[in-house]
Amino acid sequence: MAVLVGLVVLWPGGAPAHERTGVGFDRQTQQATVSKVESISCSSANASGGTPTGDTSTAEGSSAQQQEDGTCKKATIRVDTGSDKGRTFTEIVQPDQSRQLHEGQKVVVAYEPSAPKDLQYSVTDVNRRVPLGLLAIIFAVAVVVVGRLRGVMALVALAISFMVLNFFVLPAILQGSNPLAVAIVGASAIMLIALYLCHGLSARTSVAVLGTLISLLLIGVLGSWFVDWAALTGNTDDNTGLIHGLYPSIDMSGLLLAGIIIGSLGVLDDVTVTQTSAVWELHEANPSMGWRGLYRAGIRIGRDHIASVVNTLVLAYAGAALPLLLLFSIAESSVGTVANSELVAAEIVRTLIGSIGLVASVPVTTALAALVVSADRPGTGAPESAPVTPGAASAGAAGPAAPSSRGGKGRRRKH
Repeated sequence: MAVLVGLVVLWPGGAPAHERTGVGFDRQTQQATVSKVESISCSSANASGGTPTGDTSTAEGSSAQQQEDGTCKKATIRVDTGSDKGRTFTEIVQPDQSRQLHEGQKVVVAYEPSAPKDLQYSVTDVNRRVPLGLLAIIFAVAVVVVGRLRGVMALVALAISFMVLNFFVLPAILQGSNPLAVAIVGASAIMLIALYLCHGLSARTSVAVLGTLISLLLIGVLGSWFVDWAALTGNTDDNTGLIHGLYPSIDMSGLLLAGIIIGSLGVLDDVTVTQTSAVWELHEANPSMGWRGLYRAGIRIGRDHIASVVNTLVLAYAGAALPLLLLFSIAESSVGTVANSELVAAEIVRTLIGSIGLVASVPVTTALAALVVSADRPGTGAPESAPVTPGAASAGAAGPAAPSSRGGKGRRRKH
């Protein structure tokens, strides 16, 4: 109910409109095809003539000289969508350019209507829809084949998660709502839908939900404290700078905090569900075990989980920031200098806050699961009017009572 109230209060009416700046992702784009590629001399393609830098002793001058003496490509691109469908333009591809064009290749072109007619279109990226779509199909098939019905439910939950992000979280932040509040409500909605849809309405799932909520709250509190203490602005690259320029009312540090919460949610779900299932299975194996015994056994499993999950989270963030770390390595900066820069400090805070939440979720969820499942004591479900035979009474007097059948799932030991 609290999540529903939060969704109603913070629900946006749609992202506010703005005039396109023509910078970064904020550009008009169309689909196009490379219809022809021919090799030409780079010197003939250089309209200014001569080496651009004039100083070949520098790295920039040497590269410019190589470009001047090398062989370039002249690509003819045909626009396939929009009002200018069928229109063609040419683009020169330098020999050392990372993205080389070839005939028949599908590309994305940027359109700037205010530019001169022959400069309105330019290639901005490669069209990757076919390989990405095929990869998504392979992923979906693998999930369904292995997971069967639960795999289907997981895919449905994934689609709903994207819908919550696209129709609630992002528009609400753009409209100026508090990013922390939006992230907590949005993450809670995603978690409730995903967990109950994939694992069913049960006490086991509800324990995982509670453990996840408590851990998210801890991440939010610690994240808010340390983001403010470390003076992290959240404005660290061209994309965040563009967002701040288009929507000055957005709290960029709050946006960083929202990213920490949403980014930690996926791993939190895995930890809490696994710990809850472990405690439940321990109880099934030994119904007479009390909550202390269940907690001690569950926390031993959790320690192994902590070791692997924390390492996974750190490596995931390190892999995402590998080009940045490589730049610092090239610059031969000290570890302290690298860590103190806001670009790296933000990732450190993101990683450590998320890891603290993950570590805390293990004892919290294990304790909740042990308390809930230990209430199902052996013999509590026995019918009061069940007849007792003399032989059974003698057996009961001679030794401990056998665990009762709980909902038809009781097991009888063979001697």
